[in-house]
Amino acid sequence: MKFPKTLQSGTLIKRYKRFFADVQLADGTIITLHCPNTGSMQGCHIPGKPVWYSTSDNKKRKLPYTWELIEPEPQQYIGINTHLANALVLEAIEAGVITQLTAYDSIKREVKYGEENSRIDFLLTSGESQCYVEVKNVTLGVAGGQGYFPDAVTTRGQKHLRELMQVCQQGARAVLLFCVQHSGIERVSPADHIDADYGALLRQAIAAGVQVIAYKASLSPKEIFLFEQLNVEL
Repeated sequence: MKFPKTLQSGTLIKRYKRFFADVQLADGTIITLHCPNTGSMQGCHIPGKPVWYSTSDNKKRKLPYTWELIEPEPQQYIGINTHLANALVLEAIEAGVITQLTAYDSIKREVKYGEENSRIDFLLTSGESQCYVEVKNVTLGVAGGQGYFPDAVTTRGQKHLRELMQVCQQGARAVLLFCVQHSGIERVSPADHIDADYGALLRQAIAAGVQVIAYKASLSPKEIFLFEQLNVEL
């Protein structure tokens, strides 16, 4: 996925009220970016670090700038735009990058399913075969290449795991796919230290037949794309 224009950079001053971030440009100008990430963004909003943003030509937008990346270390990027995760996964499925999901003829998005009023990110079908794919964006990384999900307690994520387990009980295939938008992450684990209930439920889901896979993105101010499978370690 190429950005329409190469991203521009500035220095992060602060993120606040979840949806806003103030950034200082090289000439000293301070602008406010829209922050397309409502999560805790643990480890992703570090004052003084370079950030990269896109600019919209839509005159109806209150804020023309969107925060896309942060560069916590030189040439190490984290993609903070959670809205891109599903688009990245769709692009990778269609390109055959995610080899576990290549055997399907049809892809539908945001399909209602389950007993808890959920929508699956992708419903893949081929004949009578169905595969339900739930995507989770991973941005929390620590030293040594370890990545974690979630970065905050997630009752919504727990609900999705229960729904996926039910899919398996009904005889369909269920996949939880971690989309890793962090160039420093080399493996992914449940964040038991943040949400122990999610970690326990994830292990139950795997035992019930839910497949859990992780794919890493290559990130730069010019483009983002999934390219490499990572291990999921429990």
